[in-house]
Amino acid sequence: MEKLKILIKRYRLFIVMLIINSVILMINPSLGAKSFSITWQNTLEMLAVIPPIFILLGLLDVWVKREVMIKYMGDDSGLIGILIAFFLGSAAAGPLYAAFPVAGVLLKKGSRLSNVFIFLGAWSTTKIPLLLFEASAMGTRFMLIRLILDLFGILIIAYATEKLLSQSQKEEIYLAAQEQI
Repeated sequence: MEKLKILIKRYRLFIVMLIINSVILMINPSLGAKSFSITWQNTLEMLAVIPPIFILLGLLDVWVKREVMIKYMGDDSGLIGILIAFFLGSAAAGPLYAAFPVAGVLLKKGSRLSNVFIFLGAWSTTKIPLLLFEASAMGTRFMLIRLILDLFGILIIAYATEKLLSQSQKEEIYLAAQEQI
């Protein structure tokens, strides 16, 4: 019985969404069928993206020593840590939800919190394929202006967020990363 409670707690969001989709299916069959179709397509997309991400995470976790990560992305990493965080985020492929497990491993390995925030910001806004598309569709000037604004915005948000967090909140984030990965 205890295992059932744990399963229900772990998958409560999935269960709620299944119930909502089922109710929609009963009320409006065509909309419900479309809802289930979209849900299935999203599930397939996630199954295509997540396994390679977790393989890379496993390799990162095993191959990169904590001391190396602390040296290059830790509290005293300075400009090198910022540049690595921007590069990792900008060169990454996949949707934003794939970035969070990577961020967890970075935290587990001792990366500075602001560098992890920079990584997440870069993943969401400065991807290289997006920049190339913008340059061809909207022009190089637009792309450069947006990129420069994004870079400054990401830095400001990352450092402001790190400064606004108390030491206990930071420790809680690092502890949660240790437990989840």
